[in-house]
Amino acid sequence: METATIIYNGELRTTATHVRSGTEINTDAPVDNNGKGERFSPTDLVATSLGSCMLTIMGIKARDKGWKIEGTKVSVEKVMGTEPRRITGINIRFDFPSGHGLEDKDRKILENAAYTCPVAESIHPDIKQNVTFNY
Repeated sequence: METATIIYNGELRTTATHVRSGTEINTDAPVDNNGKGERFSPTDLVATSLGSCMLTIMGIKARDKGWKIEGTKVSVEKVMGTEPRRITGINIRFDFPSGHGLEDKDRKILENAAYTCPVAESIHPDIKQNVTFNY
C-alpha cells in the first residue's frame, strides 16, 4: 500500500498526503534554492524526521519503563553542503523538563534508543548526526 501521494502545486511547492490518515504536509523550496522558504523544505523534513523519530523511540522506551519525558523539546538544525548540494550534518538537541527523575542508567537507555531509531539507522553515514542531551 502507498505511504503517501505528492502533488506539485507550482512555484516550487508540493502537497504530500499521508494515504492512511489524509494528513497533509506542504513543502516549499528554501530561499537559498530559488524558493520562498515559507514552509518546510524537503531537506528540512529529513532533518526534522530524525529528531521526531529519536523522540518517538525514546517515548516508547520511557512508556515501557514508566518514565515521564512529556514536555521534552527537540531542536533541529540542518547543515547543507555544496557540490553536490546535500545535507552534510544534522544537529539535534534534546532539552528535558526539570523534575524528570531520570538516573544516569535511565539516561543511557534513552540515549541508546535515540541513536538506534529507524531514521538514524537509515541516514547515510557521511551525514554527521551531532546529538546533545540536556537533562
